[in-house]
Amino acid sequence: MERRTYSSGGPYEPIVGYSRAVRVGQAVYVAGTTATGADGRIVGEGDAYAQTVQIFKTIAAALRGLDCRLEDVVRTRIFVTNVADWEAIGRAHGEIFRNIRPACTLVAVSRLVDPAMLVEIEVDAVAP
Repeated sequence: MERRTYSSGGPYEPIVGYSRAVRVGQAVYVAGTTATGADGRIVGEGDAYAQTVQIFKTIAAALRGLDCRLEDVVRTRIFVTNVADWEAIGRAHGEIFRNIRPACTLVAVSRLVDPAMLVEIEVDAVAP
Protein backbone atom coordinates (compact mmCIF):
# COMPACT_ATOMS: atom_id res chain seq x y z
CA MET A 1 0.00 0.00 0.00
CA GLU A 2 1.15 3.51 -0.77
CA ARG A 3 2.35 5.56 2.20
CA ARG A 4 2.05 9.36 2.05
CA THR A 5 3.16 11.88 4.64
CA TYR A 6 2.26 15.49 5.39
CA SER A 7 4.43 18.03 7.19
CA SER A 8 2.96 21.17 8.75
CA GLY A 9 6.40 22.74 9.09
CA GLY A 10 6.21 22.63 12.89
CA PRO A 11 9.49 23.18 14.73
CA TYR A 12 9.52 19.75 16.37
CA GLU A 13 8.92 17.69 13.21
CA PRO A 14 12.53 17.67 11.92
CA ILE A 15 14.05 17.45 15.41
CA VAL A 16 12.01 14.45 16.50
CA GLY A 17 11.70 12.95 13.02
CA TYR A 18 7.96 12.64 12.54
CA SER A 19 5.21 13.72 10.15
CA ARG A 20 2.17 15.74 11.14
CA ALA A 21 0.10 13.09 9.38
CA VAL A 22 0.55 9.77 7.59
CA ARG A 23 -1.82 8.11 5.16
CA VAL A 24 -1.63 4.41 4.32
CA GLY A 25 -4.45 3.31 2.06
CA GLN A 26 -7.60 4.90 3.45
CA ALA A 27 -6.27 5.19 7.02
CA VAL A 28 -5.01 8.63 8.06
CA TYR A 29 -3.24 9.23 11.35
CA VAL A 30 -2.61 12.77 12.60
CA ALA A 31 0.12 13.11 15.23
CA GLY A 32 -0.38 14.86 18.52
CA THR A 33 -0.99 18.48 17.55
CA THR A 34 -0.66 21.57 19.71
CA ALA A 35 -1.63 25.20 19.14
CA THR A 36 1.67 26.08 17.53
CA GLY A 37 1.24 28.79 14.90
CA ALA A 38 3.15 29.22 11.65
CA ASP A 39 5.69 31.40 13.48
CA GLY A 40 6.42 28.60 15.98
CA ARG A 41 4.71 30.41 18.86
CA ILE A 42 1.72 29.18 20.86
CA VAL A 43 -1.62 30.59 19.68
CA GLY A 44 -4.08 31.40 22.48
CA GLU A 45 -1.65 31.32 25.38
CA GLY A 46 -3.57 30.68 28.60
CA ASP A 47 -6.83 29.96 26.72
CA ALA A 48 -7.69 26.27 26.28
CA TYR A 49 -10.61 27.02 23.95
CA ALA A 50 -8.50 29.18 21.61
CA GLN A 51 -5.74 26.57 21.61
CA THR A 52 -8.21 23.84 20.69
CA VAL A 53 -9.59 25.92 17.80
CA GLN A 54 -6.05 26.47 16.50
CA ILE A 55 -5.25 22.78 16.85
CA PHE A 56 -8.24 21.82 14.71
CA LYS A 57 -7.16 24.34 12.04
CA THR A 58 -3.78 22.61 11.89
CA ILE A 59 -5.38 19.16 11.87
CA ALA A 60 -7.82 20.17 9.12
CA ALA A 61 -4.91 21.37 6.96
CA ALA A 62 -3.05 18.08 7.52
CA LEU A 63 -6.14 16.08 6.56
CA ARG A 64 -6.66 18.18 3.41
CA GLY A 65 -3.01 17.62 2.53
CA LEU A 66 -3.75 13.90 2.41
CA ASP A 67 -7.10 14.19 0.58
CA CYS A 68 -9.19 13.79 3.71
CA ARG A 69 -11.60 15.97 5.72
CA LEU A 70 -12.67 16.53 9.31
CA GLU A 71 -15.89 14.70 8.39
CA ASP A 72 -13.77 11.57 7.89
CA VAL A 73 -12.40 11.56 11.46
CA VAL A 74 -13.34 8.43 13.40
CA ARG A 75 -11.34 8.97 16.61
CA THR A 76 -9.94 11.89 18.61
CA ARG A 77 -7.58 11.74 21.56
CA ILE A 78 -7.28 14.84 23.69
CA PHE A 79 -4.51 15.40 26.23
CA VAL A 80 -5.00 18.29 28.67
CA THR A 81 -2.75 19.70 31.36
CA ASN A 82 -5.70 20.91 33.46
CA VAL A 83 -8.77 18.67 33.47
CA ALA A 84 -10.84 21.66 34.62
CA ASP A 85 -10.45 22.99 31.04
CA TRP A 86 -12.47 20.06 29.68
CA GLU A 87 -15.62 22.13 29.08
CA ALA A 88 -13.86 24.80 27.00
CA ILE A 89 -12.02 22.13 25.04
CA GLY A 90 -15.19 20.07 24.67
CA ARG A 91 -17.07 23.12 23.36
CA ALA A 92 -14.46 23.65 20.61
CA HIS A 93 -14.50 19.91 19.84
CA GLY A 94 -18.29 19.91 19.69
CA GLU A 95 -18.38 22.86 17.30
CA ILE A 96 -16.60 20.67 14.75
CA PHE A 97 -17.71 17.15 15.62
CA ARG A 98 -21.26 17.57 16.96
CA ASN A 99 -22.74 15.81 13.93
CA ILE A 100 -19.72 13.67 13.04
CA ARG A 101 -19.49 12.06 16.48
CA PRO A 102 -16.08 10.30 16.40
CA ALA A 103 -14.96 8.13 19.28
CA CYS A 104 -13.22 10.48 21.73
CA THR A 105 -10.90 10.16 24.70
CA LEU A 106 -9.82 13.00 27.00
CA VAL A 107 -6.94 12.42 29.39
CA ALA A 108 -5.25 14.73 31.88
CA VAL A 109 -1.45 14.71 31.72
CA SER A 110 1.10 16.33 34.01
CA ARG A 111 2.47 18.60 31.27
CA LEU A 112 3.28 18.94 27.60
CA VAL A 113 6.59 19.81 25.92
CA ASP A 114 6.08 23.58 26.37
CA PRO A 115 4.39 24.81 29.57
CA ALA A 116 2.30 27.23 27.45
CA MET A 117 0.68 24.24 25.71
CA LEU A 118 -2.58 23.39 27.45
CA VAL A 119 -3.97 20.88 24.94
CA GLU A 120 -2.64 18.30 22.48
CA ILE A 121 -4.92 16.39 20.13
CA GLU A 122 -4.39 13.49 17.74
CA VAL A 123 -6.96 12.11 15.32
CA ASP A 124 -7.49 9.06 13.15
CA ALA A 125 -9.57 9.24 9.98
CA VAL A 126 -10.71 6.96 7.19
CA ALA A 127 -10.48 8.69 3.83
CA PRO A 128 -13.28 8.16 1.31
